[in-house]
Amino acid sequence: MQWVSRINKACDEDRLELLCQPIVPIRAGVDKLRHFELLLRMRDEHGQLVQPSEFIPAAERFNLMPTIDRWVVHQACSRLAHRRGDTSREPYMLAVNISSTTLNDEQFLDFVIAELARADLAPGALCFELTETAAMTSLAAATHFIRELRARGCRFSLDDFGSGLSSFIFLKNLPVDFLKLDGQFMHNVTHDPIDRSMVEAIAQIGESMTSAPSPSASTRRRC
Repeated sequence: MQWVSRINKACDEDRLELLCQPIVPIRAGVDKLRHFELLLRMRDEHGQLVQPSEFIPAAERFNLMPTIDRWVVHQACSRLAHRRGDTSREPYMLAVNISSTTLNDEQFLDFVIAELARADLAPGALCFELTETAAMTSLAAATHFIRELRARGCRFSLDDFGSGLSSFIFLKNLPVDFLKLDGQFMHNVTHDPIDRSMVEAIAQIGESMTSAPSPSASTRRRC
């Protein structure tokens, strides 16, 4: 409960921060568009950096994530994302994580649409990341959210893929651009033949869905 007041105070005093992590291709022949993931941090009352594992669980439990996610989206659109017609730098894409509680906020989609309209971003400037668990829990909301924002030039990534029992069943109907495999498959992939086979299988399915004729045939999936 103490984190509730600390998080609210940090928001009021502008002590949230965004770090930028590059997503780098490991093979030739993939998109040259630079890709970065925004990572949220918070400064405490003494200026020390607070890791997300300390405050995000409390924010999710007490329904503070919609407020935080709004702050992140506003910062990305107004200050960080690549704008349409900006020739001073090469185009790039920013990935923004969306909480499951935020996904169920009925006003959040309208907020994002308004931010996109004001910012006039270049197509593909923003990529929203949804965890597999969040998408499975709120499949209808996730599908609507994805389709509305894809129509406005956004891209989507499905995070922690493979952690659910029905991963492949609902993947076919989710129009996402990228698959991010759950870390449990990657830790031992270099020397565990089972992990390697599972990663190869997921990658092959992602590539197959790239060219498969379906309602989301234009979707490009990358693992």
